[in-house]
Amino acid sequence: MRSNQLLVAVAALAIAGCTATKKNDSKEPAIATLGSQPIPISEFRYVYEKNNSGNEDAYTRQSLSDYLDLYTNFKLKVLEAEKRGLDTTTAFQRELEGYKEQLAQPYLTEKSVTDQLVKEAYERMKQEVNASHILVSVASDATPEDTLAAYNRVMELRQRAQKGEDFGKLAQEHSQDPSAADNQGNLGYFTALQMVYPFEDAAYKTAVGQLSMPVRTRFGYHLIKVNDKRDARGEAKVAHIMVRSKPDAPAADSLAAKQRVDAIYRRVQKGEDWGRLATEFSEDANSASNGGELPWFGTGRMIPSFEEAAFGLQKPGEVSKPVYTPYGWHIVKLIEKRSLPPYEEMEQYLRNKIAKDSRSELNKTAFLKRIKQENNFTENTEAKAAALATATDELLQGKWSYSAEDKALKQTLFTIQGKPYTVADFYTYVQEQQRPRSTGTATHAMGLLYDSFVDQMLFEYEKNNLANKYTDYRMLVQEYHDGILLFQLMDEKVWSKAVEDSVGLRNFFNQNRDKYKWGERADAIVISAANKELLQQAQQQLEQRRYPVTFSKLTDMLFAQNKAELSAEGKAALREIAQMLQNNESLTLDVNGHTDARESAKLADARAAAAVAYLQEQGVPAAQLSSNSYGKGRQAGPDNTETGRRRNRRVSFTLYTSELAALADNLNKKNPLAVQITEKKFQRGENKALDAVDWKAGSYTMQQNGREYLIIVKDVLEPGYKELDEVRGLAISDYQNYLEEQWVQELRTKYPVEIRESEVEKLVQK
Repeated sequence: MRSNQLLVAVAALAIAGCTATKKNDSKEPAIATLGSQPIPISEFRYVYEKNNSGNEDAYTRQSLSDYLDLYTNFKLKVLEAEKRGLDTTTAFQRELEGYKEQLAQPYLTEKSVTDQLVKEAYERMKQEVNASHILVSVASDATPEDTLAAYNRVMELRQRAQKGEDFGKLAQEHSQDPSAADNQGNLGYFTALQMVYPFEDAAYKTAVGQLSMPVRTRFGYHLIKVNDKRDARGEAKVAHIMVRSKPDAPAADSLAAKQRVDAIYRRVQKGEDWGRLATEFSEDANSASNGGELPWFGTGRMIPSFEEAAFGLQKPGEVSKPVYTPYGWHIVKLIEKRSLPPYEEMEQYLRNKIAKDSRSELNKTAFLKRIKQENNFTENTEAKAAALATATDELLQGKWSYSAEDKALKQTLFTIQGKPYTVADFYTYVQEQQRPRSTGTATHAMGLLYDSFVDQMLFEYEKNNLANKYTDYRMLVQEYHDGILLFQLMDEKVWSKAVEDSVGLRNFFNQNRDKYKWGERADAIVISAANKELLQQAQQQLEQRRYPVTFSKLTDMLFAQNKAELSAEGKAALREIAQMLQNNESLTLDVNGHTDARESAKLADARAAAAVAYLQEQGVPAAQLSSNSYGKGRQAGPDNTETGRRRNRRVSFTLYTSELAALADNLNKKNPLAVQITEKKFQRGENKALDAVDWKAGSYTMQQNGREYLIIVKDVLEPGYKELDEVRGLAISDYQNYLEEQWVQELRTKYPVEIRESEVEKLVQK
């Protein structure tokens, strides 16, 4: 029953919807009071409308009264939990804070900006850009002087390129991107979400053949030249066979790799099995065992030469000539291509990507700008200037500190909605966040920390005031607050108690036995077969009630030559077999003794007898055991070597079951639906075929829905009482309901419920 507890708690929350904060404006009317605790009319209205707004009879008196009754029961449980202090425990507060963090996230972002960025990214993914760049590195937190120097440097290079100097040569000589030495700054084709956003934005907004203005990213300043733009090629799924060959490998090794890949390619062309060739020859260990198959990829995900080979293939199954990359030689086989999925399918993926992308900085900037305005952010420029001026070179070493006697500590640096943030607050933040810096000035570093402090305080203020600003957020938080409390107390008072209180459950069951009665039942076997031949086979084998087990194969137990004594390993194996037999009374076991050609046939009997005796010592009833002897000439081993003879000195086991499911399994080897067999006590209405025959002891055959049936009615049972073990799950559920009803009555006595009918009437009239 515990597996359903959380679902019950969630269901209770659905009834409650959500509740308002505990402290209520005393001037607001209450629709009900629980003891001295009021339920405000606004709270109940919000909850009711949230859960009933679509119902045609939402504002009938009956609907309102029924819901109010459920809601007051819910609130009584929460009130009791609060009175017991369950909301003050560390575990409760930690869990609630975790939920609050999750619930706050949608309110701490600029949704309109995110929506715009998602749509922009999707539109850009329809196009691919080929661009080259020159990078002049500068740290994101560099001083204004260093930033200006880098900007001027990249502008100088831009002017040289505009005057006609070769861009690739300029990149090779001056770019601080290490790859420029080899690729002359050419980045190949890329699409949205593959570059940092400022770079991507500039590349998409620059015309083919043109140079961008300097673009600042976290890496520094970029000068971008757009070489080409084309429609997106979508994604491809391919398999490959790779022969490794590094660019700096000796000439002999390179030649050998080329000869090897050409030989594999010739075998591919002859139509040899691709999967076998990939498994045998591909040196990509990650994909070789899977036929060389690679994940879906689009432009910018693979080495350009590999991409060109893959996208150059047109039809599934088409294979490329060997293509070289820095990893070696590849033979590429196209599996499938697909175009850009519709926006609706990609929207959530794009939102998740953008949340982690450099675009999120745009969202953060817009969000901070808005909450500054909404919360009347006001800055004391004089105090700010004085605070920043206290920076010393110790700050660059991460060792800056301030004097607690400084009279300026109480000065207000800025206010958020009238709340002051002092110099002391800022200095404390600086001490916690400072770190050693190898470049820049102390004043600049202090300014960066100030900006970060302002941003963090704005975020914290907004987060701490979400409940006052957004009704939905406040209600959701309270919903989780109440739900956690409800779960804890319901588990104690109802769920666990019903499961663990065996005496109480037994008494409840005995007092309510009339609820747990069988109707007339037939103890019967129902066999359904696809045709008469299968039905006849099932009927012939039915009487045996001893069918070989296919789900478990027992290992033979070996003996020394001319010995019948059990080894320690043999006894351990027999103990496992004994446990299996004791756990399932439908199982029986044949114990078969064997000898090799040089041994006495009597040893076969002795070995089987030893195994049977040991199983009986472990508590296996004799009725579940039988033994057979296979003496000389009945060996399992085909040879007369010592190994073959050793295999013959053994006891083997054959396991059987009386379960009719095993008979069905044996008959269903070719078709899993050929035969279905059910043996149980049926109630009327439970099986249509059984309901179609007389409920009298006997055998019946019939056809129904294209199936052949054999029905064997062993006995017809009169109506009678069920035993607790037969309905334990249902009885526990009913007992839980009973305990909850009793508990609610106790709570209503402890916290008398008073309904304000006049307020209910107002809602009805609405």
